[in-house]
Amino acid sequence: MAKQLTYIEAFEELQQIVNDIEEGETGIDQLSEKVKRAAELIKICKNKLISTEKDVNKILDELEETSTNSVEAET
Repeated sequence: MAKQLTYIEAFEELQQIVNDIEEGETGIDQLSEKVKRAAELIKICKNKLISTEKDVNKILDELEETSTNSVEAET
């Protein structure tokens, strides 16, 4: 089973691919594979960002509920 990349690992690999393409270090024969890999990495990054956003929103909602319940209990 392949190791699941962290966001940072995926982002750094994506940056390297972009740099290679921009600097002309990618031959035409490799370009298609690099673009496919870049698309995979973008998908990984996007999914991790969406997941993190959901987690943060859930935590904020829980904090808001706790805060609201505390204020109601004081009254």
